[in-house]
Amino acid sequence: MKIIIDAMGGDHAPAAPVEAGARATRELGVDIVLVGKRDVIERELAKYQFDKNRLEIVHADEVITNHEEPAKAVRAKKNASVVVAGRLLKEGKGDAMLSMGNTGALLATGLLIVGRSKGVSRPALATLLPTDKGPKLLIDAGANTNCKDINLVQFAVMGSIYMKNVLDIDRPRVGLMSNGEEEGKGDALTKETYPLLQRAGVNFIGNIEGRDVMEGNADVITCDGFVGNVILKTVEGMGSVISKKVKGLFLKNMFTKIGSLFVAGGLKEFKKMMDYREYGGAPLLGVKKPVIKGHGSSDAKAAFSAIIQAKKFVETNVIQNIEGHIGSMEVIKDE
Repeated sequence: MKIIIDAMGGDHAPAAPVEAGARATRELGVDIVLVGKRDVIERELAKYQFDKNRLEIVHADEVITNHEEPAKAVRAKKNASVVVAGRLLKEGKGDAMLSMGNTGALLATGLLIVGRSKGVSRPALATLLPTDKGPKLLIDAGANTNCKDINLVQFAVMGSIYMKNVLDIDRPRVGLMSNGEEEGKGDALTKETYPLLQRAGVNFIGNIEGRDVMEGNADVITCDGFVGNVILKTVEGMGSVISKKVKGLFLKNMFTKIGSLFVAGGLKEFKKMMDYREYGGAPLLGVKKPVIKGHGSSDAKAAFSAIIQAKKFVETNVIQNIEGHIGSMEVIKDE
């Protein structure tokens, strides 16, 4: 298996993706292609041990920054690292690709270069959220701000297949994000989507509210990208605030510091649950080959988790299952 990594993308590039790629050749038994400025990548690689037979560098001397208009930059910068990585994937020179760089550029690369899966109206960005009952999938997390009912249904189907195959959940519970649990609640889009989900062949449990997200009451949360991105950023912010507050409480005085010793194990477990580095990246579902978006601030640990995720993405044939499921169901075909 060969995984292509945009070595120039992310806040800690090229250090984080290069270190993670080198580690993957040693521990995961996968081949790695690092895409970016060759001299820069080679300087970073010199710091690590890696299997030289499993690692390749493909030179790309341009980078798409967070300040550029994504689709325009992807079209104009033919030699940008994320664009070259996408082209390699399309040409069959790798089995999956990973980037921690500009989200919009990766989405544009997935859509314009890798291409949509057969039958999928709009690819969607899915992300795993830490909850009281383990990681749950939010889809769409920001790729599509204006959606139709058919899009939300396809998001639910794709998310269900991903959770079943990659996280080994037998019958993922699908919840439709709304402002109330009753069937009649929600805006026009939610109301139109509800009956379609009932016939979509997924384990649909009905509407869920905001409080249900962190309680983990649904394995797959389907919504448009505007709502999804607000949820995602709220959860990230909440995790950061809670961590700071808890740390501040236990450092308040001598007695609280002593008390912290008795709950150290629980605090460590909570910190791990809220750590995005444990969950890898966000798959772009609905494109022809596995594409993973890593967190922009990913360090080497997070990048390595994303490589593990990409590996399982390939091994479990998620894309073939998505295309087969969507192609066979009239209710989720776009009109």
